[in-house]
Amino acid sequence: IKEFVVITLGVTIVGVAVYFFMVPSNVSVGSITALAMIFARYVPFSISTLTLIMNIALLIFGCVFIGREFGVKTIYCAIMLPVILGIFETLFPNTASLTNDQTLDVVCYICVVSIGQAMLFVRNASSGGLDIVGKFMHKYFHMELGKAVALAGMVVASLSILVSDTKTVILSLLGTYFGGIIL
Repeated sequence: IKEFVVITLGVTIVGVAVYFFMVPSNVSVGSITALAMIFARYVPFSISTLTLIMNIALLIFGCVFIGREFGVKTIYCAIMLPVILGIFETLFPNTASLTNDQTLDVVCYICVVSIGQAMLFVRNASSGGLDIVGKFMHKYFHMELGKAVALAGMVVASLSILVSDTKTVILSLLGTYFGGIIL
């Protein structure tokens, strides 16, 4: 029970970072949702549908290659994160940037999300998405976890050049890089 309380707290912290800092800043810090935002411009599926498809594929991948315990905990987090975001949407509708500055939003996002991610990784869980790719690279290629997550995120952040302005792409790349260092 204690472990799932800590995991729930970790995923809640990730939700705070996403809802209050990433979403208002409109920055594609390397994530599956950011990748879905890019793909949605080129394929006839919504962002939510693409995110769901990619997350399901990555959850199956995680269960098979990283382990059942990691898979079960990550599935729990992948279900809880949208629930937490839904609660925030209900309690705090139309949330604008807390800082009124895109750069500061990215800095706050990275600091807050890294705390939540670290809490999850210590418990052999993740919030899903690219964290699964990072965990796979950590396990099989013996990369430091932060570097592995950053590398996966940098690929996505680099692709944001297809749909975002230069400042947003640079913030996405820097945010992803520094997030990996902090993690």
